[in-house]
Amino acid sequence: MTLIIAHRGASRAAPENTVAAFRRAVEMGADAIELDVRRTGDDRLVVHHDPSIADGRAIRELSAGELPGWVPEMSDALDACGAVVVNVEIKNDPHEPDHDPTDWVAEQVARVLERRGDPARWLISSFRYDTIARCRELSPAVATAWLTERIGPDEIARSVAGGHAAIHPWVPTVDRAAVDAAHAAGLAVNVWTCDDPDRMRELIGWGIDGICTNVPDVALAVRAAASAG
Repeated sequence: MTLIIAHRGASRAAPENTVAAFRRAVEMGADAIELDVRRTGDDRLVVHHDPSIADGRAIRELSAGELPGWVPEMSDALDACGAVVVNVEIKNDPHEPDHDPTDWVAEQVARVLERRGDPARWLISSFRYDTIARCRELSPAVATAWLTERIGPDEIARSVAGGHAAIHPWVPTVDRAAVDAAHAAGLAVNVWTCDDPDRMRELIGWGIDGICTNVPDVALAVRAAASAG
């Protein structure tokens, strides 16, 4: 069954990456929730997509207490996700102000998830391959996924060689042949970010493993209709 993954929570119904968005996704019945983790200036893990807040100040230069009240700490975000699967995306882009080649955030995320137990509930992803490789070293029981623009032979081979469970490509670049190739190599495929019902229907027909979407309620309805048909 295709999993419906709420992108930054139910981010069409509530502000993205907020406790409200995560709770709303749970209420809608999403199978999983995706969220973004960054590091503050006082070394706290917080959930925010962009490296800076709206006034342009970098999160890495601010303490957690200086952030807007709606930016949750990772622990509060996980609490708001209830018992559903959580895809923790670690932000560590070399072109952003909080880039850290030592992967301190990966180490801290691994510790947080380990303390919470039930490794089957967690999936760690990142666009930076070295970051998910570090997570594999730290927490081999927790599944990891490489975020990519596309699925090609090189991306598939590298993911398999690294022991990763899934690949997360950008939905416009995905075709059925790519999905079949990834599946043949033993990788799950979770696409980002799809809000179009027709495209969802097509992806479900291909046997896609997960759809990351801003509208989990819509995706759930499409999946239900596909199952009924």
